[in-house]
Amino acid sequence: MKMLDNLRSNNVNTNNRFIKALHSSILQMACFVAFAAVYSCSPSTAVNEQQISPEVAKKEQILRGQYLVNTSACHDCHTPKILTPLGPEIDTTRLLSGHPADEPVASVPNQSDWILFSQGFTAAAGPWGISFSANLTPDDATGTGRWTYEQFETAIRKGKSKGLERARDLLPPMPWQMYQQMTDQDLKAIFAYLQSIKPVSNAVPAPIPPQDIVAVNVKN
Repeated sequence: MKMLDNLRSNNVNTNNRFIKALHSSILQMACFVAFAAVYSCSPSTAVNEQQISPEVAKKEQILRGQYLVNTSACHDCHTPKILTPLGPEIDTTRLLSGHPADEPVASVPNQSDWILFSQGFTAAAGPWGISFSANLTPDDATGTGRWTYEQFETAIRKGKSKGLERARDLLPPMPWQMYQQMTDQDLKAIFAYLQSIKPVSNAVPAPIPPQDIVAVNVKN
């Protein structure tokens, strides 16, 4: 009889442990389901959904492009300057409009020995002749207003003037060989920003080849 009582007691203990383990598992599962439900309805998820709207995405892309333009030295050559006692400063009324069309070409010494810049850094002379920084504003007639992104990509990736496959190569000091390593995302952001700024009508002069620099010097 005592042995039977012990057997019954062991069975009861085993059943109790099984029931406790089952209750614990059910409780853990219920907590997991509740947590998942709360997380899926959290305000942060709703905010993320709003942030990927087309309007917000476009604004963020333009801001990214502005950051890249400002930190990649684009203004150094493509924005005219105002001469001050502290040196040349960016002319904020003509941002990224290129070499001023009405700025005379200065006399250039032996360009085979030196690389020279104009006072505003928008023109450069060297063995290649004289080059002038382009108008990057979205002006339809003199800037990039009618450019497609594909043209912009060709200009940066392949170093082609106006982004045309059969056009001349971009001249120094444009460092397109470095900029061509930018990601597609960054190039699209830069193009979006350039298309968003104020258009400036400014017909940049054509490059002057080395053999014509002598004639320019005589004329000046």
